[in-house]
Amino acid sequence: MTGSEGSNVPEPISKASRPESSAGVRLLTDLGPLAVFFIVNLTLGIFAATGAFMIAIVAAIAVSLFRYRHVSPLLWFSAAMVLVLGGATLWFHSEVFIKIKPTIYYLIVASLLAFGLVTGRNLLKMVLGTAYPGLSERGWQLLSRNWAVFFLVMAIANELVWRNSSTTFWAGFKLWGFIPATFLFAAANVPMLVRHGLQLGDDKDDPPVPPTQ
Repeated sequence: MTGSEGSNVPEPISKASRPESSAGVRLLTDLGPLAVFFIVNLTLGIFAATGAFMIAIVAAIAVSLFRYRHVSPLLWFSAAMVLVLGGATLWFHSEVFIKIKPTIYYLIVASLLAFGLVTGRNLLKMVLGTAYPGLSERGWQLLSRNWAVFFLVMAIANELVWRNSSTTFWAGFKLWGFIPATFLFAAANVPMLVRHGLQLGDDKDDPPVPPTQ
């Protein structure tokens, strides 16, 4: 009997021992809650959709924990914002809170990335470092700069859309506008990343993107 078998204290789970994440499950946890929000909004309205969104994002975290024993910090942060601003939406019966959630999320993430660049602490590398093997420090700097600018543009876009369109259009734009834009932007960065050392293998053709919920 080994020492670990004879102990009542479980050993911590190392990154190496975590199951590999699949693109399908990542897509489910990232896009599932938004799809639920969009569908419920079409049928039952914004307040029912907000409640469903809150339940769905908690379920997404549960799936990630159960399947991979790990949840990315950005997904934790996004879920916290959904629960806080979603709760405010239902409590005050005002859809403004859930509509400004993407704006606040994008601005905070953009500010954190910019702060990391200014202070010499690359926060994106801290969160996604193992997902971009071989990427040089210059590559991380450029990637962080690009995402900071992208999220700033997304924050402005969200403000323009929710203030100048119907709730139904805004909800659809979150799913059919923000999500494709995010994946296209991530793909557009790949050539730059490869030039700065990113190693692409069979399991690395799909670099992760920050949650956009």
